[in-house]
Amino acid sequence: MRFHYDTSYLDQTRLLRYPRDKLVYASLLLVLAIVPFILPRYYVGEITYLFIMSIASLGLMVLTGFTGQVSLGHSAFIAIGAYAHTWLMTLGVPFAVSALGACSLAALIGLCIGLPAIRVSGLYLAMVTLAFSIVVEHVLGRWSSVTGGHSGVSVPSPMVFGLNMGGLVPFYFLCLAVLTLTILMLHNLLADRTGRAFIGIRDSEAAAAGLGIWTAGYKVLAFIVSAFVTGLAGVLLAHKLQYLTPEGFGLILSMELVLMVVIGGLGSLRGAIFGAVLIGLLPTAISKLKPILPSAVSGQFGLETFLFGAILALFVLFEPGGINARWMKFKALLQTFPLYRKDTFRRGRSYMRSERYR
Repeated sequence: MRFHYDTSYLDQTRLLRYPRDKLVYASLLLVLAIVPFILPRYYVGEITYLFIMSIASLGLMVLTGFTGQVSLGHSAFIAIGAYAHTWLMTLGVPFAVSALGACSLAALIGLCIGLPAIRVSGLYLAMVTLAFSIVVEHVLGRWSSVTGGHSGVSVPSPMVFGLNMGGLVPFYFLCLAVLTLTILMLHNLLADRTGRAFIGIRDSEAAAAGLGIWTAGYKVLAFIVSAFVTGLAGVLLAHKLQYLTPEGFGLILSMELVLMVVIGGLGSLRGAIFGAVLIGLLPTAISKLKPILPSAVSGQFGLETFLFGAILALFVLFEPGGINARWMKFKALLQTFPLYRKDTFRRGRSYMRSERYR
């Protein structure tokens, strides 16, 4: 049994607080470094896709999980990053400059969407972002001189310092490196005053404004950071797909991102990774299970959509905190056994909540 106590105000902001954490994550990185050399090519490609979806999930987590702004159109930022990066590379722009330019464009459009979107919240904000996603999909389909229209456009191979990173294993390590840097960047951002302001706005915008937090500015900043990170996922996804069509960035992708952050656990970077792994692996698991399922079940149209909805409903009903909350409870069980009590994490009843400014 082990109990950890904070001895400094900086303890809560450290990424790896204990030697055990350093050992666990170092072992995880070692395993991920060995994986592409021992697993079949198919599984290496699937893990690479999970890395990319984890980056996209982290981007949406900043907006929805930490700031409380619901977005149903984040696939548009993935599309913007993918198409802008592809267009710049076809013009001969180097990979790093092209990726930075594409992410910056996504962040700029996030600023343009965030400025008017701060006037609404909840369902109305979700409708605004949904409409934005539909508009972007139609623009990509009709702007054929840049995007290739509905016929699609081929993506050039990524060249980093003169090395072709388009191969299966090099691209795997490229995505792993980008994911690691993204986690470090977001952790440093969210562990600082910016992250505390985000959480304050999420929990009670009225209280945050009363404490002197510039709520409008931080909400727009959340849009910018979220769009930048999601655009970065689009850059990598373009090379993963190798051929882009507007249909690949529709409403279904946005719904998957929302499921990732909700099921993984709102307000947790670790939860974004958990949710991306679960939702990313679900289509593959379904395809593996279909041959052994009864034909009356496997032949049903929309089986994946039904399972997505069922999983979301189960988590909302029985574990609103998501996979990350369940993981924290399991860790507490191991650390406090045999003193762990079932009602340790019981949620208190909320009697009244007011978000009025007057």
